[in-house]
Amino acid sequence: MKHGKKYSDSVKAFDTAAQFDSKDALATVVSVAKAKFDETVEAHIRLGVDSRHADQQVRGAVVLPNGTGKTVRVLVICKPEKIEAAQAAGADYVGEEYVQKIQSEGWMEFDVVIATPDMMGVVGRLGKILGPRGLMPSPKAGTVTPDVAKAVTEAKAGKIEYRLDKTNIIHCPIGKVSFGAEKLEENFATLMDAIVKAKPAAAKGQYIRSCVVASTMGPGVKVSTAKYGV
Repeated sequence: MKHGKKYSDSVKAFDTAAQFDSKDALATVVSVAKAKFDETVEAHIRLGVDSRHADQQVRGAVVLPNGTGKTVRVLVICKPEKIEAAQAAGADYVGEEYVQKIQSEGWMEFDVVIATPDMMGVVGRLGKILGPRGLMPSPKAGTVTPDVAKAVTEAKAGKIEYRLDKTNIIHCPIGKVSFGAEKLEENFATLMDAIVKAKPAAAKGQYIRSCVVASTMGPGVKVSTAKYGV
């Protein structure tokens, strides 16, 4: 793969083979980010589990202390009696009618979907649309709940969902380059704590195999996973 001059310069700025502690790794990511926009910083964590087995799934959600830096558009699908609470909490779209709007018009102007348990029979019809996009409400992610106000508040505050992909890697945004290394480190530590606590009982051997952090247009920086001891 051929990279541009900015990327090539960034790669030369640090030892790409070395593993850094998380604070130094994120400081490096920030220092070599050269794009003209505020790049998103992501963590990519490879786990020693097998996602093909149900008892080795790793999935959950966590509120990042410094948010993600992204404006989150929240859709709440609920009965009329919950509408006022959802709107008061800051939901962008609320109501049952959005199920039909998504089905018939392909409307997708939202980033998070929250549903009350009594609406999941209806929301289930959207599985083929929302599922592949990672937007299907889930009890594990806290997006199927009777407390819509709390769920909306958390989503707006920077709640992210983490889940294994087919290659046993978790990919998560942890903020923007403009946050600086310290705030990114706080977000990263919160995410890693949640993933460590979510270790399946069926997992064998080393749990955290490797971790890389990178900005949208920048090279990956390896993070030492020794301190996690799992």
